Amino acid sequence: MRKVLFGICITLFLLWMFQLYKSYQERLEYLKQSTALIQKQVNNVSKLVVTEGHFSQVFNYEQSEKIFANLLTTKKRALVVVNAEVSVAYDLSKVTFEVDQENRTLYITKIPEAEVKISPDIEYYNTSGDYLNPFDAQDINKIKREVTAEIAKKVDESGLKENAQNRLLTEMSKFYVLTNSLGWTLVYNQTPVTTDQYLERLDFKD
Repeated sequence: MRKVLFGICITLFLLWMFQLYKSYQERLEYLKQSTALIQKQVNNVSKLVVTEGHFSQVFNYEQSEKIFANLLTTKKRALVVVNAEVSVAYDLSKVTFEVDQENRTLYITKIPEAEVKISPDIEYYNTSGDYLNPFDAQDINKIKREVTAEIAKKVDESGLKENAQNRLLTEMSKFYVLTNSLGWTLVYNQTPVTTDQYLERLDFKD
């Protein structure tokens, strides 16, 4: 009788060990598959998120210069009309990740800052200058620098950057959905992302 009971115990133990091994192998295979899926998604990140805007402004350019030991003052003027195309972009190919398979965690280690591109179309009207102080290429370059700086201020005051960041958040939330569905954790800036809305409170900077 003891031998029968012992045999039954051994059989049950072996069955339990087999099921345990089988379960371990299944979890290991699932982990490999989920890791491969996350790694594939990470490797496929190459999208350029772009938000575009148009800005117009009129500038009055005036420059004076004293010559001949400050005995004479020369002046030059121009009416400048600017139409600028502006784009704010996030290059997702520059986002860097670390995949921690053992702890089933995806770390976002770097998100690049927004790239702002200003392409001004400048038209000049009523340009005038003195014979001793003519309107020249230096004035053109100076006007372009000042115009670009002014447009950059208008971009900062507009909602263009916020719109671009919202599009970035939409793209990044896909990683939360993926990791959450696979039972992984998404971490950015040492902070676990608990919901896709939680991304909105994170500071995406270099």
